[in-house]
Amino acid sequence: MSNKAHWDNSSCVCNMKPTDGCSPTVPESELYRSIQAVLPRDSDLQHAPDTFNKGMLRWTLHRKVQNNPVNSLALVWVLIKELEKAQRWDSRKSIIPLLHTLMYAIIQTAYLPDELYKRAYDLCKRLLTYPHPYCTVGLNYTRHMKTERFIPGLMYQRMVTAEQRLKNVHYPFQERVFVLADPDIFSRPLTNVLLGDFAASTSASGGFQGPVDHMRYVVQHSIQAALGAELCNGLKLSQALKDMGQDIEPYFLAVMATLEQSVEEGRKPDGAALKSRLQQLYSQIVTDSDSAEPLSGGALSDCPLPNPEMSFHLWTEELDIWRELFKWLRSSSTSEQFPLIQEQEDFDLGESPTDLLLSDVARFSIMSTDSGIERDLPASTDPSPSSSLDSASMSASWEHCKTENESARLSRRGGIKMKPSVKDSMALMQDTLEDQSNLGGGSGARGEKRGTTLQRRTGSTAMRNPFPKQQRHFTARIVAMGDDRVLGRLAKAFYFFRKREARRLFLTMKFNLQFYYIPVCSSPTPTSPAKESLFVTKRDPSALGSYLSTVDPWYNCNIKSLGTMIPKLAQMQEANPSRPKEPFISDVISYYVRTGQQPVYFTIYFVKITFTHMTKEPVEDVFLTHLEMDFPEFRQISASVKDKQKKSSGEVCGAVVSLNYRRVTLSGRDTDRGLSVRTTGLQIDAIPSSEAEDLNCLTLTFNETPAKAKNSAVESKIRTTNVRIRSLESRAFTVTLDKDSHRSYRGVQSIEISPCEDPGYCVQKTMRSKLNLAEDKEAGLSKYMSKGLPLPINTFAGIIN
Repeated sequence: MSNKAHWDNSSCVCNMKPTDGCSPTVPESELYRSIQAVLPRDSDLQHAPDTFNKGMLRWTLHRKVQNNPVNSLALVWVLIKELEKAQRWDSRKSIIPLLHTLMYAIIQTAYLPDELYKRAYDLCKRLLTYPHPYCTVGLNYTRHMKTERFIPGLMYQRMVTAEQRLKNVHYPFQERVFVLADPDIFSRPLTNVLLGDFAASTSASGGFQGPVDHMRYVVQHSIQAALGAELCNGLKLSQALKDMGQDIEPYFLAVMATLEQSVEEGRKPDGAALKSRLQQLYSQIVTDSDSAEPLSGGALSDCPLPNPEMSFHLWTEELDIWRELFKWLRSSSTSEQFPLIQEQEDFDLGESPTDLLLSDVARFSIMSTDSGIERDLPASTDPSPSSSLDSASMSASWEHCKTENESARLSRRGGIKMKPSVKDSMALMQDTLEDQSNLGGGSGARGEKRGTTLQRRTGSTAMRNPFPKQQRHFTARIVAMGDDRVLGRLAKAFYFFRKREARRLFLTMKFNLQFYYIPVCSSPTPTSPAKESLFVTKRDPSALGSYLSTVDPWYNCNIKSLGTMIPKLAQMQEANPSRPKEPFISDVISYYVRTGQQPVYFTIYFVKITFTHMTKEPVEDVFLTHLEMDFPEFRQISASVKDKQKKSSGEVCGAVVSLNYRRVTLSGRDTDRGLSVRTTGLQIDAIPSSEAEDLNCLTLTFNETPAKAKNSAVESKIRTTNVRIRSLESRAFTVTLDKDSHRSYRGVQSIEISPCEDPGYCVQKTMRSKLNLAEDKEAGLSKYMSKGLPLPINTFAGIIN
């Protein structure tokens, strides 16, 4: 007696022949070898070419099976067997890559028997007994598999409907991918590669031309997933849907209503009723067809999964995330659900984020719809409200707006004073609420009095949060491409976004922000050692990307390798312009934003910069990964002089600076310390350089090794979260944030660094102070709120210990 089920791959291959237009049938042995080739190994971090090959092999595997339902079903079968084997052998490094690959294959599979659904569900459920992050990823997919088993095709339907912004009343959620690239790295050849790749992705899989094509595939996939080959003829259904043309919309809405109604019925909806309703729709669609093929018992047709809508932007000074989201909201098909009053538009489009200082956060009791006082507009400008929405004014540079008409007189503009409603204040506070329990991966207890630990937070907190966030209709997936400089701009943009929302809540209640990062570094150019700053050339230009590659092997295989591949693609395109374009980059980005849902939280640090000139106002800024401080007159120290300093036990050349800092320890017994030291400069890193130093704090390193005196109080590395540095002499120093030359400050006298406070927490703190409740700082909602403002970067698994 055979042990093979009727859905075993071997029997499927024998009974079903590949149809016209489908890819050839792939043997199970070849799928097995391909899966083994893409799994991460311990040596991947030391062998970059091998890692690059794994990323390409993973993409090739999905491309190989996506155009044939038989291949997709065979891939699901092989992946389930490999996951069961990995769980038996406790091969945890392979579990998450296999699980993500399995779920991605299930979404694209035309039909999956109930036995395979149950087997996949049991695999995910067993992961709940594993430590973090396996239990977190397993719980997320367990919920998806439980729903998908009783409502087949729901994940595909919701994904395509949201990503392609198909208008309907049953599932009003929309998603969009914003790719923000660093113009200093993305030259014209690299930009052309991305633009050509995005253009090729819209026509590569089935030639998508508009919403009608997407509706057709949603209807086809939903009916096939519920009925299967026994009750549905995929080719006949596909041809009937093509013949409908624009008339397909009523059937699309009917399918959407049927599946969403099944979701509302409860945990275990009536599968027979769902199948019966879809069977009726199937009969209505194919009744008028003239094809002689039977209505049931035919082969299934493939349903390609289109890439989400992507927009590419070079991150220039004029680019503002807030404005891009506002324009998306205003142009959305569901914008009528969110009425935009005229004063809101005038305020939102006319204010620069650079105008929002920390002092503005305290003004919550009485707020105006605008600044109250503004400079006179030029005579050629129409002062009517409609002119504020002009596209030219929206794209104007902030710096130009600030320097224009400096000599113009001031005038009072009509406005109203208003208090923030309780609903607005609670919505902003709810966005910062988090559970005090263990938020992932660390052994230290979360929610201690100190507010943080030395372990970086990771993983989604939605399932453990006693105050879950409200569902938002819009999800903006922001993908930053570049090195640490582009992440510094992203952190600054996120900080100003939160400050702007703290002053006047608008987009927070409508948008869910998801951040992703693809490290892309420029090619190193040979430079003279004498012209380089000390220690700069030895530093990784993408320290955060290297960190994520270390803690998440699947990120290292797929995303870190993509950054290496983009310059190579540009070279290949320049060498052979007529070469057909494959949507490799957009496919990998689509896979990343769909399956990378486990964030790693990086602390944003606030820095206040004071200058030597008393007439120059202090500057407030933020940084994420790195701060460099050096004295320009000591920057040209030659290597020979530096070696002599190392060998001698005398003084170190440099300027005298004072440091007042809070020294952090693993025990939590932080101590305040102060010292004076002579140095040419120092480096402050927020990203650890090795796994042994993976602590969520700042590491301060001097350019010179301190003299090893017997009673020396200077440590080789200072770990802190709060530090104040001041020059004790008349010499001024230079500060560079996140290795970005565009964010350098000269003539600096002192700097103060501390973790950046979330403006949402500032709202609650200010409200409590007005109610004279400041003495009880941890009462009410304050004890549940995150005081800091972390930047969450999504990965596939978070941090794997």
